[in-house]
Amino acid sequence: MSQEQAVRINNYQRPVNLLEIANRGKVDINNPKTEKTSFKDMFSRELAESRQVYFSKHAHERLYSRGINLSEDTLNAMADAIDKAEQRGSKETLVLADEAAFVVSVQNRTVITAFDKDNLKEGVVTSIDSAVIL
Repeated sequence: MSQEQAVRINNYQRPVNLLEIANRGKVDINNPKTEKTSFKDMFSRELAESRQVYFSKHAHERLYSRGINLSEDTLNAMADAIDKAEQRGSKETLVLADEAAFVVSVQNRTVITAFDKDNLKEGVVTSIDSAVIL
């Protein structure tokens, strides 16, 4: 074994905590921070992570300045809307939700900007080729 290989192997060696390994995945009933989540919630969270929706810096600023809060259900519905738009060959779509509207780059799965109800009343949204209503 060369000196370089020995250095690489030593970099990956660390103490093993057998108790930590044995208790992985177990719920600690004495710990109040442990929350019980249903299978549906865990499944939707995992599904959303695999089909993530990203937000541009501009979209983050718009959400904050306009006081738009998104629920997990809205994010999942938005991911579904992006999937539908992608299947139809859309590049930039307008996603209309109850509380807001979002211009989304379908290819990047990125929200470019967001409109609340007051700002949407202007009635003109440009640079889109489709719309999906949630």
